[in-house]
Amino acid sequence: MDPTQDPNFRPPSTHPPVEPTVSSTLIPNRRPIQPYVLADYLEPIDQPIDHTSVSSEPPVSVNNNHSNAKFSIETVTRSSSPSSIKHKIPKSRTELQPFSSSEEEEDSATPDQSAYPPLEETRTGSFSSTNLPRVHSFQIADLEEVPHGIQRQSKSLEEYKFPTHRLRTRLSEPNKYPLVIVACGSFSPITYLHLRMFEMALDAVREYTRFEVIGGYYSPVSDNYKKPGLAPSHHRVRMCELGCERTSSWLMVDAWESLQPKYTRTALVLDHFNEEINIKRGGVYKYKSSTEKTGVKIMLLAGGDLIESMGEPNVWADQDLHHILGNYGCLIVERTGSDVRSFLLSHDIMYEHRKNILVIKQLIYNDISSTKVRLFLRRNMSVQYLLPNSVIRYIQEHKLYVNDSEPVKQVMEPKD
Repeated sequence: MDPTQDPNFRPPSTHPPVEPTVSSTLIPNRRPIQPYVLADYLEPIDQPIDHTSVSSEPPVSVNNNHSNAKFSIETVTRSSSPSSIKHKIPKSRTELQPFSSSEEEEDSATPDQSAYPPLEETRTGSFSSTNLPRVHSFQIADLEEVPHGIQRQSKSLEEYKFPTHRLRTRLSEPNKYPLVIVACGSFSPITYLHLRMFEMALDAVREYTRFEVIGGYYSPVSDNYKKPGLAPSHHRVRMCELGCERTSSWLMVDAWESLQPKYTRTALVLDHFNEEINIKRGGVYKYKSSTEKTGVKIMLLAGGDLIESMGEPNVWADQDLHHILGNYGCLIVERTGSDVRSFLLSHDIMYEHRKNILVIKQLIYNDISSTKVRLFLRRNMSVQYLLPNSVIRYIQEHKLYVNDSEPVKQVMEPKD
């Protein structure tokens, strides 16, 4: 999020005191999102590459004082065997696409079903569909509500619990690395573009990388983010829950950032997810393993406008950019009129970490803006098919945005 919206913002050039980020030794999975190509190696182009000597990081064991959880950082060794190198785009197989014997042996293609969390689970245990109340015809319109048995996010830090009901606990495919995607933003309100961004990121990760997405999170900003048109944080968290719990099978909402008493830098938000997933829980289990865990890579999902703000002078601190882009990484969804690739080429820090940045091009452009949605609501215009129905009903029930006002410049140049 734009640091200038912090009421206590001071330009980085003034060297303000800032809360330090977590040490990079506590971030287990820092391998680049994009594989290296021949031009990235320092050896002469006609000299064979010693695959056995190339590894992303040395093995590191991390112990945390407040947790007994341990995880180890794997050493990634590139095999020189041609048979171990695959260049296949994953696809979902059907009965019309039978396995060949070589595919069965090569991929072990059946996903590990135990990697997926139970569909419905409460504190007291799982329950079957026979115990659920019958759905009547007049309730069909409410099917986008939060499902039964899913705990809603709390409204106070004292009652806060990190949501894990859709976080996969084990990799379902071999030779993949686990990845969690995090989107920070105001989400006032959440729109179908916010939901589509995750699906576009999921497609790009599947097609271009060796990572497997095990979960996705929305992290709405707190009320201390002084931006016109921002609804109270508990409303925005609730709308995000309504927007994704029934329309998605892998997205969740984390209220930790929204509950903070002050504006929280994006670098610290990613540190929070690293602490909850890697330090406290020790990562996730490897494919078909119940004992051995591996660290999870965490990446920021952002739009092209947020990335362009990183190039504005005296807005983002250089150490935060190195921390976000170098230790975590970024998935950037291009928007209409933005040229993210040219921007990456011209920005020194982003170019340095370009292997940890994946630019996602919209094949079907979607320019739905929360700012324009709020304008439509103030003008008593329809927002049908711009937001999930449950979010529209929630806005109407709580009379959100109707009596607000925003600067004309913000309405004419929306960036959310």
